[in-house]
Order: sequence, then C-alpha cells, then structure tokens
Amino acid sequence: MSGLAGYIGERATAKDVEQMIEAIKHRGSGSPSLQAVPSGFAGFVGANSLGFSGDKAPFVIMDGTLIRDDRQNGASDADYLREEYMKHGKDAFSRMVGSFSCAIMDENECIIARDHVGARPLVYHELPQGDFLFASEAKALKQRADSVEELPPGHYYSTQKGLGQFKNCSVTLPEWESTEEAIKAVRELLIKSIEQAISSGNIKGVALSGGLDSSIILAVAREFDKDIAAFTATFAERHGEDLEYAKLLADQLGVDHHIYEITREDIKNVLPEAVWYLESFDEDCITGFIANYYTSRFASDHVNSVLVGEGADELFGGYFRELQDISDPEEKERIGRKLLEVSYNTALRRLDRGWMANSIEYFAPFLHPAVVSLANNIPMDLKVYQKEDASIEKWILREAFRDFLPQEIADRPKLRFSRGVGVDDQVDQAIPASIGEKELQQSPKSSGGIALQSPKELYFYKLFQEHFPQGYEGLTARWDPFK
Repeated sequence: MSGLAGYIGERATAKDVEQMIEAIKHRGSGSPSLQAVPSGFAGFVGANSLGFSGDKAPFVIMDGTLIRDDRQNGASDADYLREEYMKHGKDAFSRMVGSFSCAIMDENECIIARDHVGARPLVYHELPQGDFLFASEAKALKQRADSVEELPPGHYYSTQKGLGQFKNCSVTLPEWESTEEAIKAVRELLIKSIEQAISSGNIKGVALSGGLDSSIILAVAREFDKDIAAFTATFAERHGEDLEYAKLLADQLGVDHHIYEITREDIKNVLPEAVWYLESFDEDCITGFIANYYTSRFASDHVNSVLVGEGADELFGGYFRELQDISDPEEKERIGRKLLEVSYNTALRRLDRGWMANSIEYFAPFLHPAVVSLANNIPMDLKVYQKEDASIEKWILREAFRDFLPQEIADRPKLRFSRGVGVDDQVDQAIPASIGEKELQQSPKSSGGIALQSPKELYFYKLFQEHFPQGYEGLTARWDPFK
C-alpha cells in the first residue's frame, strides 16, 4: 500500500512534493518520506520505507509488489529494480514480474514506468517550461497542472526520450496438447501464483464476493494458511445474492468470515468520495467502487493486505454471457483482448482506489504474468463453452477448480459485481431529486464532450467538476469492448 509523487525541474521545492503526497496520503498508513533527487524532489507514502531505494543517483521509488525468488537476501523490490536498472537500463522493466508503477531519477533523466496490466496507477504532466510532475493519482497534480496524462500499461516515459513501450517479461509456460492438459496448466499456474502472493506479503485475508473467482482464491489460499479470513460486503436492507454463496464457502472451509452490511446512508455518503478517489464520473465504475470501499474499510480493522479475484473475467471469458449474441470466434477473441486492455481503467481502477482509499494492500493472483500469458494462449471455445443453446463462461476455470468448491459455486453464472452485492439499484435512490431526465437533456455532455449516460452520471459529473479541472476529464474511461 503506497503512493508516489515527484517534481523534477528548476522550480521544484520540497514543499511542492509535500503537498502532492498529502493529497494521496490515503494510499499508505505510514508517515510520508521525502527525498532530494537530481534537479528535484520525490515523495513516497507507505507502511514503511521499502518503496525508496538509493543514497545517490539513480534513486528509485516504487508502488506494488514484484514476484521474485531471491527475497531471502533482504533486498526490497525497489532495491531489486535499482540493481536491474543499473545493469540493463530501460530493459530492466521487461525483467520485472509483478504489479508495479515506479519512478527512476538518474543524473540527467527521470523515467516512470507501469507494468503490462496496469494494476497500479501512474499519471504525469510536463509543464511548458520543461518541469516534470508525476504521481500515483491525478489529485496530487491538480494544484500545478490543468491537465494530466495517464501512463499506459507496459510503457515508460522518459524526460529525455518521451513515451516508450517495453516488452513483456518472459515467463515459462507449461505445454499442453489436450483439453485435460490445458485444465491442469490453469490449475497449477494459478495455485502457484496464489502461493507466491501469500509468501510475498503479510496477507491474512481474502475479499470474498461469493462469485467463482474470489471463491477459488479463498479455497486455494486456505490450503497455504489455515488462519486466513474472508471479508464480504452486502446491502443491509436486502442482502445481495452473492452473500449466500460467500457464507456457503466460508462455512465449508471453516474460515473466519467478516460481513459488512452497507446501508442507504453509506451509499449516499460515499458518492462524493467515490468521484474523488476514482477521478472519474463513469457510473459503472462508481457503482462498483462502493462495495470495494466498504469492504476495505471494514477489513482495515483486521488486516493490512488481502487477496482479490480481479482479472479472471477479462482473462477467461467472464463477460460472454452478457455478449452471447456474438458468434464469430475471431470477434470473440478480439473482444476478449480488448476487455483485458481496458481493465486498468475499469475493474482495476475501482479495485485500486477502493482498497487504497483505506490503506489496504491488495494482491491479484489472476494478474500474475504467467497466468495472463497462459490465458492469452487458451482458445476462446475453452473459455466460453457452447453447450446446446447455452454458453458457459469461464468453463476451463470452473473445471480446473471444481474439486475445491461447492457445486453451487462451481456452476453458478457470473453476476454483475454491484448487483451481486445488492447496491446496483440503490445508487439511483441516492441521487438528488433535482437531477432528472430534463436536466440531462439540457446537459447531455461534459465540457470536454464526453456523453453523459444518465441523470445519475450527470450528478457524478457535477461532483467531478467540484474536484477537478476540465483537463482531467480524460481520466474517465468506458467499459466498451466494441470500440
């Protein structure tokens, strides 16, 4: 759980970076750290100082966790990245396995980078006079920049060379020739990913929705830690459908199951904060944020870090029940790739901001590079299995872990996350009565030209305008695989 920020340039002061870090202090529970670097200052907030490395150039600050086999040598992930950079330059980013964003400040160059999936956020802006700003979240820059650029996944930005893309890290994948071998490969790699995640941090909890993905994570994690706990959120007045499945699994595994009941007042109160944390007015992202936020706030009384199930839908065809009218295999493959490409600004954004809002570290085993690479090589007909007149999404994942789960969970269809929690229909009731279809017709687009989809989204946009300048509207992204 960490956040980073920096100001490189002749006008940079320590106070500038202190103010930037103050805006994102929620990303870490420890005291902020500040470091003078070549031509500027950089800051970091986290549970400890392990996000910083270097007593002279190059300096490194890092958010995230790398998957390494040499942790016993005591070097932090930031130390490891610094050593690799000193050996390989920018090619070091291709050698990193894990979820991360980082900044490297050398004598005559500042470089920022973000992993291929983009689970960890990173934004930047170059001022007209050449000064360079960067931070984990855009709110850290808004007092100094009227617009921001989001660093795309799998890219770096250099103050000397500009934007560049780096190769994905190479991973060894199991070979398979039959469906049975493919199922075995999925099972073995995901189990290994969960084991590595547990061994890399002080993980004592799992965010359990009751859906297939988080249920797999909890069931496997329980094999490695008998004391691991589960955390679930549901709507207080009418429990979401997911809760009964979450209880079923928790009871079967015998884990300590913590349940938070979200009230109508909770929903009403969190909406302005949701827009602030997400830096977005997209209605789907905000609705999905609510359960992440309250689960993390509740979990923060018990644990510092959790495992989450995000990524499985994008990798294993989880949305094709909603898109089942698509019959062309090539179109399905294209959409599947697109869903993963946009996930950093949809599912992964609400995940990151929801958990980091309460300084809780999260690990997503499905986003391990080996799991991602294997999933990309699995044909769509094993992900979305056509049975008579029905499609079974995430079929290969279900088969790989069927023996870990109750049949009711192994066979249950995917349910929209916010609907499963029970908050989907409740957000509309938290919107002021003064904002309706008439107001939407009068203001159908944002100032930057983004179409507003409903009165609810118009309300979110008005909240957005209170927090951010127009130049930040580009941070709002849509879940739209057809574009």
